[in-house]
Amino acid sequence: MSKAVLLVNLGSPESTSVADVKRYLDEFLTDERVIDKAFVRKVIVPLVILNTRPKKSAEAYASIWTGEGSPLIVTSEHQAQLLGDKIAPKVYLAMRYGNPSIASVLEQILRDGVTSLYVIPLYPQYAMSSYETVVVKVMEEINRLKPELDVDFLQPFYNDPEYLDILAASIGEHLPDDSDKLLFSFHGVPERHLRLSDPSHAHCLCVADCCHRANPAHATCYKHQCLATVKGVVERLGLDEDRYFVSFQSRLGRDPWLQPYTDATLEAWGKKGIRKVRVVCPAFVTDCLETLEEIAEEGKETFMEAGGEDYAVIPCLNEDPRWIQFLADRVESWLHSKA
Repeated sequence: MSKAVLLVNLGSPESTSVADVKRYLDEFLTDERVIDKAFVRKVIVPLVILNTRPKKSAEAYASIWTGEGSPLIVTSEHQAQLLGDKIAPKVYLAMRYGNPSIASVLEQILRDGVTSLYVIPLYPQYAMSSYETVVVKVMEEINRLKPELDVDFLQPFYNDPEYLDILAASIGEHLPDDSDKLLFSFHGVPERHLRLSDPSHAHCLCVADCCHRANPAHATCYKHQCLATVKGVVERLGLDEDRYFVSFQSRLGRDPWLQPYTDATLEAWGKKGIRKVRVVCPAFVTDCLETLEEIAEEGKETFMEAGGEDYAVIPCLNEDPRWIQFLADRVESWLHSKA
């Protein structure tokens, strides 16, 4: 039996041209797990969003693009290479949107004679618009290409003790002792996504303190898993409650999204006289447009204009050897289960 590993990340446009960004956004925003409302996905996206947003997004991508290309793609490629140096199975890399596509990489995997595949979605927490859509797309393509392929997925690792050790250590190395606040800024999702992901449709956002009351719905609850990640990190760092805060970024449209919002939080802090802030984005393991432009650039501008003085974003785990070893350990556990 030939075994292999497939890393899957978000994806990126081919270039910073408006045409390439529009093509990427078209694929991304027409995913029903990203925008679940059919009218918005089928009417508003093509008629409004794709005629207005690509130019602005292209400018944002241009501000972070490197000589090698998209930071997300380049770093993901390095992660795959570093992991491949540590394990016996061959490591492949695909993107949920853009290239290399999941379909094309799976076709190559099958041409290479792989019969057992371990898929690692590069998302610590479960969300419809991240982890779930990767699993669905991979399985759609496998069912099309070779339904009998043996496939397993790394489950969300938001509360894995080893992952939390690594994340806390990385944050601690970048957190000055005299910082006023550490902001955990997670990618936002519409509140209705939590309700849709709740198999009971009776717990998430339906009962008081739902994220802290044990329930099977937590297995697919993004907000609960974000808060659990924060809890694990602050316990390891020994942070008092007044030293950290949790917020959500990148909302789209008028429907209620998870709150409090990152931009509003940073503006309020600046006005309140909070001077020294560090921000970390634990929904990502790879720096991308959101971390490098929205949080590092726009977030800094918002905070400083409101009166802040010292602002920096703590890098994602990226190519941290401890993170690569974490992945290698999970692959080894999978291999042991197949022995």
